[in-house]
Amino acid sequence: MSGDDQTIVGAIRRQEERLARDPASLAFAQLADLYRKAGRTRDAVALCRNGLTRYPHYTTARLILAKALVADGQLAPAQVELDAILEASPKDVQCHRLAAEIQRRLGHVDEAVRHLEATVALDPSDRESQGLLSLLRAAGPPTGDATGLARVLGDDTFATVTFGALCLEQGCVEEAAQIFTRILRKNPDHREARDQLEGALRARQRRKG
Repeated sequence: MSGDDQTIVGAIRRQEERLARDPASLAFAQLADLYRKAGRTRDAVALCRNGLTRYPHYTTARLILAKALVADGQLAPAQVELDAILEASPKDVQCHRLAAEIQRRLGHVDEAVRHLEATVALDPSDRESQGLLSLLRAAGPPTGDATGLARVLGDDTFATVTFGALCLEQGCVEEAAQIFTRILRKNPDHREARDQLEGALRARQRRKG
């Protein structure tokens, strides 16, 4: 067990003891977040849902619940929790940032863009969100001085998963992402395009180091 793992295990034990002494304590949120970080996502979800029955307006716990649901692959329920937070706190930048990820992974590119725009407006120093926003925004028609590849990308004939995967194999990460987002704007349920877009974004992150 690594040092970090031992630290989390120790923190979990202390929070469990604290919550056992005072079951009505707000410490359930901290414990749920530790469960999430330890990979115990189902425990985190259950603990948050139970705690929120007592403290339904505890925004921190609801955000932790959303993060745990995302980690468990429950994207749509996670978005429901974020919507509840954003209804009361529309300028919550963490919620917009996570909502952008969820909508992107669901294939809802324009919704992801909307949340990224809100994120960047609220936190102009967030360069990662700025970069994602530029990738996911709809590309305009190629200009007269556009490069050959840009002109190809502007042709719907080449807006296919196969061509996008080829671009990705050649290291053209931004171009691949552009292709996959164009496919998803037409068909958000295109699972392969969703998976390939996530792969392109991971490749972009690795390239950035």
